[in-house]
Amino acid sequence: MQPDHPRIVPPIADAAAPSPKPTVTLRATWVGEHRFLTGRPDGATALFDGSAKAGQNPVDALVSALASCVAIDVVDILAKRRTPATRMVVDAHGERRASYPRRLERVTLTFRVDGEGVDVGHTERGVALALEKYCSVSASLAPDIVVETLVVANGVAGTLVRHAGGAE
Repeated sequence: MQPDHPRIVPPIADAAAPSPKPTVTLRATWVGEHRFLTGRPDGATALFDGSAKAGQNPVDALVSALASCVAIDVVDILAKRRTPATRMVVDAHGERRASYPRRLERVTLTFRVDGEGVDVGHTERGVALALEKYCSVSASLAPDIVVETLVVANGVAGTLVRHAGGAE
C-alpha cells in the first residue's frame, strides 16, 4: 500500500566529503631590534627575540612548542589511565647544525613526572603515543630530526628512547 504523500528522505552525508581543515592565523608584529610580538590577532601574544634577551628566539620557541605539545598529550593520557600527574617538568635540549641554516638536528626531552600510580612504562608509552600520533608539532618537524626522550616517573628513571622518524 502506497502512502498518500511522498516520503521525504534526508540526504545522506557524503562520508568522502572532507571536513573543513583547522587553520592557524597568527601575526608577528615588529617591536624593534630583533623582537616581535606574536600570536593570534586579538589574542594572547608571546615575545620572540632573535637575540634571546627579552624573549625566546624562534628556535627556542620551536623546541618549547614540541616539549609543551608532547607534555599536554601525556597529561591527558595519564589522566585517562586514572593515574593523573600532579607535577610535570620537561627539560629540552636541542642540537643545531654549525652551518647555515642552523636547523635542529636532535632534540632530547626529559620528562620528570610525579603522581600516584604514575610509572615509567606507562609514561614512556604515553610519550611515544604523543610523539608518533597526537602531537601536531612533532608531526610538523622534518623527519630527519632525531627526537629522544627520557622519562623519570616518581624518581625512577627509564631508558633513553629514540623515536621513529629520526635518522643520523
